[in-house]
Amino acid sequence: MYESSNNASEMLEAIKVKREMMINCANKQGFTSEETIKYSQELDVLINEYQKVCSTSLNRNEEVKIAFKQMIMIWPKVCV
Repeated sequence: MYESSNNASEMLEAIKVKREMMINCANKQGFTSEETIKYSQELDVLINEYQKVCSTSLNRNEEVKIAFKQMIMIWPKVCV
């Protein structure tokens, strides 16, 4: 249905578009129509993918910070 992208802004735009589609459908066909539910499920998938990408990105940043801190702690010992 949706090809994953590591670009958070593209993913947010896809979420925005899908949310608008779901809202428009709900207003026209009702909240429990098959099409509205389909859009809702697709929106859930997009949001979950976005959260995974953001979580992975945060984990990578934390790994870099830890490595940098370790390097700083070791650096004075190497220079002596």
